[in-house]
Amino acid sequence: MAYDTDNIFAKILRGEAPAFTVYEDEHSLAFMDVMPQVDGHTLVIPKTPAENLYDIDPQILGQTMATVQRVAEAVREAFAVPGIMIAQLNGSAAGQSVFHLHFHILPRTEGINLSMHAREMADFGLLQEHAGRIRSVLEAS
Repeated sequence: MAYDTDNIFAKILRGEAPAFTVYEDEHSLAFMDVMPQVDGHTLVIPKTPAENLYDIDPQILGQTMATVQRVAEAVREAFAVPGIMIAQLNGSAAGQSVFHLHFHILPRTEGINLSMHAREMADFGLLQEHAGRIRSVLEAS
């Protein structure tokens, strides 16, 4: 499958679709998942077009993972959780629904179950508030 330049993440990168951004640098973008599995569910994507883990230059992957690490720590602090789950899916058989490489950062705590992936849109006001919490932690560090 060839990279689809009309996927939603490509549109977000071009400014053609809105996103609740928490962090951006020259290599990557982090924003709130609009269909979160848990409060604070954040996505990190490389700015380079890549459908999945197998399509990306290892150096760009490393730069993207540095963002995952930084944002994951901020999400953990912003949501005061003891754990973070990082998920990355490759191909529709694995559950990938947007074919632009992305990493899910999911705050985890015992007793809070995950919602189903990509099922229900969240309240945009709540997503904006969550993004602000994460940005505040990043700005303070």
